[in-house]
Amino acid sequence: MGLDDAVVKPHERLAEVLAGDLDAVNSLIRARMASEHAPRIPEVSAHLIEAGGKRLRPMLTLASARLCGYDGPFHVHLAATVEFIHTATLLHDDVVDESGQRRGRPTANLLWDNKSSVLVGDYLFARAFQLMVEPGNLRVLDILSNAAATIAEGEVLQLTAANDLKTDEGVYLKVIRGKTAALFSAATEVGGVIAEQPADTVEALRIYGDALGISFQMVDDLLDWQGDVGATGKNVGDDFRERKLTLPIIKAVAAADADERAFWVRTIEKGDQRDGDLDRATDLLTRHGALDATRDAATGWAETAKEAMRRLPADPMRDLLIDLADYVVARIR
Repeated sequence: MGLDDAVVKPHERLAEVLAGDLDAVNSLIRARMASEHAPRIPEVSAHLIEAGGKRLRPMLTLASARLCGYDGPFHVHLAATVEFIHTATLLHDDVVDESGQRRGRPTANLLWDNKSSVLVGDYLFARAFQLMVEPGNLRVLDILSNAAATIAEGEVLQLTAANDLKTDEGVYLKVIRGKTAALFSAATEVGGVIAEQPADTVEALRIYGDALGISFQMVDDLLDWQGDVGATGKNVGDDFRERKLTLPIIKAVAAADADERAFWVRTIEKGDQRDGDLDRATDLLTRHGALDATRDAATGWAETAKEAMRRLPADPMRDLLIDLADYVVARIR
């Protein structure tokens, strides 16, 4: 089932339930991405922030805060912080990856230039830190600042592990925990912290976000081989063409014989890709069950997220977040 084929979409139900808070987040984002002296900043920021993204990460903060009974104003600031951090990392990632398309649209670095993307990303990081300070909660500041550092660490680890066939599943997990799951877990954790919940509740929220983020990234890696470009905004095989060692390739390499390993060395390590190589790569992934194994791993992490959420008291918001974990892996069933 594709992402847009589901009859009931939990992220849309979340958006309906959180509509008032999301409006406040969007208003705050527009206000804080403004610049009196550099109009290119809101131009570049708006191109990505208003490109039709689902606002999943800020919704996790809003939902966690509401689940925990928070009735103050600062969950909005924290949700906007999370979105700014996410957008800043996307701007930087597209420069590093030399990407030309995101969410089915030209990237900011293609429409403007690399310098603008990097500098506007820096500006959004600065705005994020301004926002995360405003609640006056040192624990919140610690969580979100650590997440920002962990994201950068994950991206650098991915860069150093790229094209190296010695990269194993342990390194891969560190990479995706950094570049994706860190912000998911911070988004849910701060919702509990700002609501002054006990440590076990906050930890359950952190585990939920971490596991959901890992599952989300594994699904994204699988969709690169099996997805619909209209739904994903990516062409099938982009990761292979960019020589990224995602979980399906790592699993296929681990099971490869000498001839197959030589193929991976040529296409991934040396970057010598020829007509028909994508088809052969897909065949090898299928032959060794790498796609099915990746699907199983993503489903397992979604189950971990659901188990963590079930530690919390019964609540309609809790059930929505459980449904969201199911929905993440429904995209690959």
